[in-house]
Amino acid sequence: MLKIDHLSKRYKDTLAVDDLDFEVKPGVVTGFLGPNGSGKSTTMRVILGLDHPTKGRATINGKKYADIKSPLREVGALLDAKAVHPGRSARNHLRALAVSNKIALSRVDEVLEFAGIASVAHKKVGGFSLGMSQRLGIAGALLGDPGVLLFDEPVNGLDPEGIRWIRDFFRSLAKEGRTVFVSSHLMSEMAVSADQIIVIGRGRFITQGSVDELTTTAQGTVFVRSSDPSSLAALLVRNDGVVLQNAESGLTIGALTSDQIGTLAHFAGITIFELTPQRASLEDVFMNLTAESVEYGSASPEMMHREH
Repeated sequence: MLKIDHLSKRYKDTLAVDDLDFEVKPGVVTGFLGPNGSGKSTTMRVILGLDHPTKGRATINGKKYADIKSPLREVGALLDAKAVHPGRSARNHLRALAVSNKIALSRVDEVLEFAGIASVAHKKVGGFSLGMSQRLGIAGALLGDPGVLLFDEPVNGLDPEGIRWIRDFFRSLAKEGRTVFVSSHLMSEMAVSADQIIVIGRGRFITQGSVDELTTTAQGTVFVRSSDPSSLAALLVRNDGVVLQNAESGLTIGALTSDQIGTLAHFAGITIFELTPQRASLEDVFMNLTAESVEYGSASPEMMHREH
Protein backbone atom coordinates (compact mmCIF):
# COMPACT_ATOMS: atom_id res chain seq x y z
CA MET A 1 0.00 0.00 0.00
CA LEU A 2 1.08 3.58 -0.69
CA LYS A 3 0.33 6.32 1.81
CA ILE A 4 0.77 10.01 1.10
CA ASP A 5 0.66 11.79 4.44
CA HIS A 6 0.17 15.59 4.24
CA LEU A 7 2.90 15.78 1.62
CA SER A 8 4.27 19.11 0.39
CA LYS A 9 7.18 19.78 -1.94
CA ARG A 10 8.56 23.22 -2.74
CA TYR A 11 11.17 24.06 -5.38
CA LYS A 12 12.40 27.56 -4.47
CA ASP A 13 9.36 29.78 -5.14
CA THR A 14 7.20 27.01 -6.61
CA LEU A 15 4.95 24.88 -4.41
CA ALA A 16 4.67 21.78 -6.60
CA VAL A 17 2.78 19.62 -4.08
CA ASP A 18 0.55 21.20 -1.45
CA ASP A 19 -0.49 19.09 1.56
CA LEU A 20 -1.51 15.99 -0.42
CA ASP A 21 -3.10 13.28 1.71
CA PHE A 22 -4.41 9.98 0.29
CA GLU A 23 -3.90 6.21 0.23
CA VAL A 24 -3.46 3.83 -2.71
CA LYS A 25 -4.74 0.40 -1.73
CA PRO A 26 -3.81 -3.04 -3.09
CA GLY A 27 -6.09 -5.11 -5.28
CA VAL A 28 -7.28 -2.27 -7.52
CA VAL A 29 -5.85 -0.15 -10.34
CA THR A 30 -5.67 3.46 -9.11
CA GLY A 31 -5.44 6.21 -11.73
CA PHE A 32 -3.67 9.47 -10.83
CA LEU A 33 -5.08 12.37 -12.86
CA GLY A 34 -4.29 16.05 -13.04
CA PRO A 35 -3.48 18.78 -15.59
CA ASN A 36 0.11 19.40 -16.67
CA GLY A 37 2.01 20.93 -13.77
CA SER A 38 -0.40 19.56 -11.17
CA GLY A 39 2.29 17.70 -9.22
CA LYS A 40 1.73 14.10 -10.36
CA SER A 41 5.32 13.39 -11.38
CA THR A 42 6.70 15.22 -8.33
CA THR A 43 4.53 13.07 -6.05
CA MET A 44 5.84 9.90 -7.70
CA ARG A 45 9.43 11.10 -7.42
CA VAL A 46 8.97 11.72 -3.70
CA ILE A 47 7.43 8.25 -3.24
CA LEU A 48 10.51 6.73 -4.90
CA GLY A 49 12.99 8.80 -2.90
CA LEU A 50 14.19 10.78 -5.92
CA ASP A 51 13.08 14.03 -4.26
CA HIS A 52 12.84 14.84 -0.56
CA PRO A 53 9.56 16.24 0.75
CA THR A 54 9.45 19.73 2.22
CA LYS A 55 6.77 18.54 4.66
CA GLY A 56 4.93 15.30 5.32
CA ARG A 57 6.00 11.95 3.96
CA ALA A 58 5.30 9.18 1.47
CA THR A 59 5.55 5.55 2.52
CA ILE A 60 5.43 2.16 0.81
CA ASN A 61 4.01 -0.53 3.06
CA GLY A 62 4.73 1.72 6.03
CA LYS A 63 8.37 2.46 5.07
CA LYS A 64 10.13 5.25 3.25
CA TYR A 65 11.71 4.09 -0.01
CA ALA A 66 15.21 4.76 1.34
CA ASP A 67 14.59 2.31 4.17
CA ILE A 68 13.64 -0.62 1.92
CA LYS A 69 16.54 -3.10 1.81
CA SER A 70 15.71 -4.68 -1.57
CA PRO A 71 13.68 -2.00 -3.36
CA LEU A 72 13.09 -3.80 -6.66
CA ARG A 73 11.61 -6.75 -4.78
CA GLU A 74 9.09 -4.50 -3.04
CA VAL A 75 8.33 -1.71 -5.52
CA GLY A 76 8.69 -1.46 -9.29
CA ALA A 77 8.42 1.80 -11.19
CA LEU A 78 8.43 3.28 -14.67
CA LEU A 79 8.85 7.06 -14.66
CA ASP A 80 10.95 7.85 -17.73
CA ALA A 81 11.17 5.12 -20.35
CA LYS A 82 14.15 6.77 -22.06
CA ALA A 83 16.25 7.07 -18.89
CA VAL A 84 18.38 4.08 -19.88
CA HIS A 85 22.02 3.86 -21.06
CA PRO A 86 21.61 3.94 -24.87
CA GLY A 87 24.67 1.79 -25.49
CA ARG A 88 23.39 -1.21 -23.54
CA SER A 89 21.26 -3.97 -24.95
CA ALA A 90 17.85 -4.54 -23.39
CA ARG A 91 19.05 -7.80 -21.83
CA ASN A 92 22.22 -6.25 -20.39
CA HIS A 93 20.26 -3.33 -18.95
CA LEU A 94 18.01 -5.74 -17.07
CA ARG A 95 20.93 -7.99 -16.08
CA ALA A 96 22.65 -4.99 -14.44
CA LEU A 97 19.47 -4.23 -12.48
CA ALA A 98 19.14 -7.87 -11.48
CA VAL A 99 22.73 -8.17 -10.25
CA SER A 100 22.54 -4.94 -8.23
CA ASN A 101 19.38 -6.20 -6.49
CA LYS A 102 20.49 -9.87 -6.11
CA ILE A 103 17.77 -11.12 -8.43
CA ALA A 104 18.28 -14.37 -10.36
CA LEU A 105 19.42 -13.71 -13.94
CA SER A 106 16.86 -16.22 -15.20
CA ARG A 107 14.22 -13.63 -14.29
CA VAL A 108 15.57 -11.29 -17.02
CA ASP A 109 14.44 -13.50 -19.89
CA GLU A 110 11.09 -14.10 -18.17
CA VAL A 111 10.23 -10.39 -18.04
CA LEU A 112 11.57 -9.75 -21.56
CA GLU A 113 9.23 -12.45 -22.85
CA PHE A 114 6.32 -11.13 -20.82
CA ALA A 115 6.82 -7.57 -22.08
CA GLY A 116 6.95 -8.78 -25.69
CA ILE A 117 10.50 -7.65 -26.47
CA ALA A 118 12.44 -10.93 -26.22
CA SER A 119 13.12 -10.79 -29.97
CA VAL A 120 15.04 -7.50 -29.60
CA ALA A 121 16.74 -8.30 -26.29
CA HIS A 122 20.19 -8.15 -27.91
CA LYS A 123 19.64 -4.75 -29.53
CA LYS A 124 20.91 -1.47 -28.07
CA VAL A 125 18.14 0.47 -26.37
CA GLY A 126 19.33 3.74 -27.93
CA GLY A 127 17.63 2.60 -31.13
CA PHE A 128 14.34 1.66 -29.47
CA SER A 129 11.11 3.44 -30.31
CA LEU A 130 9.21 5.03 -27.42
CA GLY A 131 6.79 2.10 -27.40
CA MET A 132 9.62 -0.44 -27.16
CA SER A 133 11.27 1.64 -24.43
CA GLN A 134 7.99 1.63 -22.50
CA ARG A 135 7.88 -2.16 -22.70
CA LEU A 136 11.49 -2.36 -21.49
CA GLY A 137 10.60 -0.06 -18.59
CA ILE A 138 7.68 -2.32 -17.69
CA ALA A 139 9.99 -5.34 -17.80
CA GLY A 140 12.35 -3.54 -15.42
CA ALA A 141 9.51 -2.69 -13.06
CA LEU A 142 8.51 -6.37 -12.93
CA LEU A 143 12.05 -7.69 -12.48
CA GLY A 144 11.85 -8.18 -8.69
CA ASP A 145 8.22 -9.41 -8.79
CA PRO A 146 7.17 -6.51 -6.50
CA GLY A 147 3.86 -6.04 -4.72
CA VAL A 148 3.73 -2.28 -5.45
CA LEU A 149 3.99 -0.83 -8.96
CA LEU A 150 4.07 2.81 -10.12
CA PHE A 151 3.75 3.88 -13.75
CA ASP A 152 3.99 7.45 -15.06
CA GLU A 153 2.25 7.83 -18.46
CA PRO A 154 2.86 4.16 -19.36
CA VAL A 155 0.87 4.09 -22.62
CA ASN A 156 2.91 6.85 -24.30
CA GLY A 157 4.18 5.55 -27.63
CA LEU A 158 2.21 2.31 -27.54
CA ASP A 159 0.08 1.24 -30.49
CA PRO A 160 -3.57 0.16 -29.92
CA GLU A 161 -2.51 -3.46 -29.41
CA GLY A 162 0.07 -2.35 -26.83
CA ILE A 163 -2.47 -0.19 -25.01
CA ARG A 164 -4.89 -3.11 -24.79
CA TRP A 165 -2.05 -5.33 -23.57
CA ILE A 166 -1.03 -2.93 -20.81
CA ARG A 167 -4.67 -2.47 -19.77
CA ASP A 168 -5.01 -6.25 -19.30
CA PHE A 169 -1.62 -6.26 -17.58
CA PHE A 170 -2.77 -3.72 -14.97
CA ARG A 171 -5.90 -5.76 -14.32
CA SER A 172 -3.93 -8.97 -13.84
CA LEU A 173 -1.56 -7.29 -11.38
CA ALA A 174 -4.45 -5.92 -9.33
CA LYS A 175 -6.19 -9.31 -9.30
CA GLU A 176 -3.03 -10.75 -7.76
CA GLY A 177 -3.47 -8.30 -4.88
CA ARG A 178 -0.75 -5.86 -5.90
CA THR A 179 -0.88 -2.09 -5.52
CA VAL A 180 -1.02 -0.50 -8.99
CA PHE A 181 -0.69 3.31 -9.23
CA VAL A 182 -0.89 4.81 -12.73
CA SER A 183 -0.41 8.46 -13.66
CA SER A 184 -1.93 9.49 -16.98
CA HIS A 185 -3.44 12.42 -18.86
CA LEU A 186 -5.57 10.10 -21.03
CA MET A 187 -9.01 10.23 -19.42
CA SER A 188 -10.53 7.83 -21.95
CA GLU A 189 -7.90 5.23 -21.07
CA MET A 190 -8.23 5.70 -17.33
CA ALA A 191 -12.01 5.35 -17.64
CA VAL A 192 -11.57 1.75 -18.79
CA SER A 193 -8.31 0.88 -17.00
CA ALA A 194 -8.71 2.23 -13.47
CA ASP A 195 -10.95 1.07 -10.63
CA GLN A 196 -10.21 4.14 -8.50
CA ILE A 197 -9.34 7.68 -9.58
CA ILE A 198 -7.42 10.32 -7.61
CA VAL A 199 -7.61 13.84 -9.06
CA ILE A 200 -5.23 16.66 -8.11
CA GLY A 201 -4.75 20.21 -9.37
CA ARG A 202 -1.99 22.72 -8.63
CA GLY A 203 -0.51 20.21 -6.23
CA ARG A 204 -3.69 19.90 -4.16
CA PHE A 205 -6.04 16.98 -3.66
CA ILE A 206 -9.39 17.52 -5.43
CA THR A 207 -11.31 14.25 -5.20
CA GLN A 208 -11.13 10.48 -5.14
CA GLY A 209 -13.55 7.72 -6.12
CA SER A 210 -14.44 5.05 -8.63
CA VAL A 211 -15.21 6.05 -12.21
CA ASP A 212 -18.88 5.25 -11.57
CA GLU A 213 -18.96 7.37 -8.41
CA LEU A 214 -17.34 10.35 -10.11
CA THR A 215 -19.54 10.24 -13.22
CA THR A 216 -22.80 9.42 -11.42
CA THR A 217 -22.59 12.49 -9.20
CA ALA A 218 -21.67 14.75 -12.11
CA GLN A 219 -24.42 16.41 -14.07
CA GLY A 220 -24.63 15.16 -17.63
CA THR A 221 -26.61 16.46 -20.58
CA VAL A 222 -29.94 15.60 -22.19
CA PHE A 223 -30.54 15.05 -25.91
CA VAL A 224 -33.98 16.25 -27.06
CA ARG A 225 -35.92 15.95 -30.33
CA SER A 226 -39.18 17.89 -30.51
CA SER A 227 -41.88 19.29 -32.80
CA ASP A 228 -40.57 22.86 -32.35
CA PRO A 229 -36.82 22.95 -31.55
CA SER A 230 -36.41 26.75 -31.68
CA SER A 231 -39.31 27.42 -29.31
CA LEU A 232 -38.15 24.65 -26.99
CA ALA A 233 -34.60 26.02 -26.92
CA ALA A 234 -35.85 29.51 -26.02
CA LEU A 235 -38.15 28.06 -23.35
CA LEU A 236 -35.36 26.02 -21.73
CA VAL A 237 -32.93 28.97 -21.72
CA ARG A 238 -35.59 31.09 -19.95
CA ASN A 239 -35.73 28.36 -17.30
CA ASP A 240 -31.95 28.25 -16.64
CA GLY A 241 -31.17 25.57 -19.22
CA VAL A 242 -28.06 25.74 -21.40
CA VAL A 243 -28.19 24.82 -25.09
CA LEU A 244 -24.85 23.11 -25.67
CA GLN A 245 -25.62 22.00 -29.21
CA ASN A 246 -28.40 22.99 -31.61
CA ALA A 247 -28.38 20.65 -34.61
CA GLU A 248 -30.90 19.36 -37.11
CA SER A 249 -30.92 16.04 -35.24
CA GLY A 250 -31.93 17.74 -31.99
CA LEU A 251 -30.84 19.79 -28.99
CA THR A 252 -28.22 18.92 -26.40
CA ILE A 253 -29.20 20.57 -23.12
CA GLY A 254 -27.22 21.14 -19.94
CA ALA A 255 -28.22 22.31 -16.43
CA LEU A 256 -31.70 20.70 -16.60
CA THR A 257 -32.81 17.12 -16.03
CA SER A 258 -34.89 15.13 -18.52
CA ASP A 259 -37.87 15.36 -16.12
CA GLN A 260 -37.60 19.15 -15.98
CA ILE A 261 -37.33 19.41 -19.78
CA GLY A 262 -40.28 17.08 -20.33
CA THR A 263 -42.46 18.99 -17.87
CA LEU A 264 -41.64 22.39 -19.39
CA ALA A 265 -42.33 21.10 -22.91
CA HIS A 266 -45.64 19.55 -21.83
CA PHE A 267 -47.03 22.77 -20.36
CA ALA A 268 -45.82 24.73 -23.39
CA GLY A 269 -47.64 22.35 -25.74
CA ILE A 270 -44.43 21.19 -27.45
CA THR A 271 -44.39 17.53 -28.49
CA ILE A 272 -41.28 15.56 -27.45
CA PHE A 273 -40.13 12.82 -29.83
CA GLU A 274 -36.99 11.82 -27.90
CA LEU A 275 -35.62 12.64 -24.45
CA THR A 276 -32.33 10.88 -23.71
CA PRO A 277 -30.19 11.60 -20.62
CA GLN A 278 -26.48 11.46 -21.46
CA ARG A 279 -24.19 10.60 -18.57
CA ALA A 280 -21.13 12.74 -18.03
CA SER A 281 -17.89 11.10 -19.13
CA LEU A 282 -14.80 10.92 -16.97
CA GLU A 283 -13.28 13.57 -19.22
CA ASP A 284 -16.24 15.88 -18.57
CA VAL A 285 -15.85 15.35 -14.84
CA PHE A 286 -12.09 15.92 -15.01
CA MET A 287 -12.45 19.15 -17.00
CA ASN A 288 -15.01 20.50 -14.54
CA LEU A 289 -13.01 19.52 -11.47
CA THR A 290 -9.72 20.95 -12.74
CA ALA A 291 -11.03 24.01 -14.60
CA GLU A 292 -9.41 26.35 -12.06
CA SER A 293 -6.21 24.30 -11.82
CA VAL A 294 -5.05 24.37 -15.43
CA GLU A 295 -1.72 26.16 -15.73
CA TYR A 296 -2.28 27.36 -19.29
CA GLY A 297 -5.88 27.94 -20.38
CA SER A 298 -7.19 28.52 -23.88
CA ALA A 299 -9.85 30.88 -25.14
CA SER A 300 -13.07 29.29 -26.31
CA PRO A 301 -13.53 28.90 -30.09
CA GLU A 302 -16.28 31.53 -29.96
CA MET A 303 -13.73 34.10 -28.77
CA MET A 304 -11.76 33.64 -32.00
CA HIS A 305 -14.75 34.63 -34.12
CA ARG A 306 -15.92 37.76 -32.34
CA GLU A 307 -16.01 40.89 -34.42
CA HIS A 308 -13.68 43.65 -33.31
